[in-house]
Amino acid sequence: MKAQSSSIQHPLLSVQKLKVCRGDVDILKGIQWEVKAGENWAILGANGCGKTTLLSAITAYRAPSAGEIHVVGETYGESDWNEIRQKLGIVSSALTQRVPADEFGIETVLSGQNAQLGYWTREKKVDSQKALRCLSKMGVRALAERPWGVLSQGERQKVFIARALINDPKLLILDEPCAGLDPVARERFLKSLQKLARMKTGPAIILVTHHVEEIIPEITHVLLLKKGRVFAAGPKREVLLDREKMIKAFSASLQVEQDENTQRFRMTF
Repeated sequence: MKAQSSSIQHPLLSVQKLKVCRGDVDILKGIQWEVKAGENWAILGANGCGKTTLLSAITAYRAPSAGEIHVVGETYGESDWNEIRQKLGIVSSALTQRVPADEFGIETVLSGQNAQLGYWTREKKVDSQKALRCLSKMGVRALAERPWGVLSQGERQKVFIARALINDPKLLILDEPCAGLDPVARERFLKSLQKLARMKTGPAIILVTHHVEEIIPEITHVLLLKKGRVFAAGPKREVLLDREKMIKAFSASLQVEQDENTQRFRMTF
């Protein structure tokens, strides 16, 4: 009898029977979800569906009440949470608001080496050249010597993605990255995100959004949440173009269509 191959590829992210409670209220109710190599996911749902709580649990900022989370070979509760965060790229407006106004762009990127906010330690070897390469990937190399306080919201998001890339993460988690962007800045940002998603050595992407219009063609799958449960999960066309499910998930009469030229989606009411 042949021994089983040891090259079995495990999911980048595995969420098993995840439950999160706040007092007597169940916020997440038995979430089952996996992200495999080669997949890019969007997490979608109405306000209060559990998107933020799920993201907080995945990024180790909220402890599960029950269930398990496995990320890039690490298990929450058995591994150091700070080390896990260093294997993830995390971009969130809640984090960008805590960057010191006088910190230069390159320092913001370098702070990602220790998964910290504010470039106040130099315990690790400084890799300025890698930081510059990460900024270049997002098309903002020129912002290396500009202070955070003078950057636009779109520039900040791109610098923060460069920060997330400094540790070569396997997963890049984007929490509503287009919030606060005007339509032009949003489109420019999404084009930069598309370029990143097309890189062969780039991370898998998890995009948390309220808007189907922000789901770029490179997103392969959609996780649809409703009232703390997985309402649908699978290839994006199967989920987004299932009108009955979308209507129930958002409790509104709506229609999702896909543009044949851009492959982007839009929601109409």
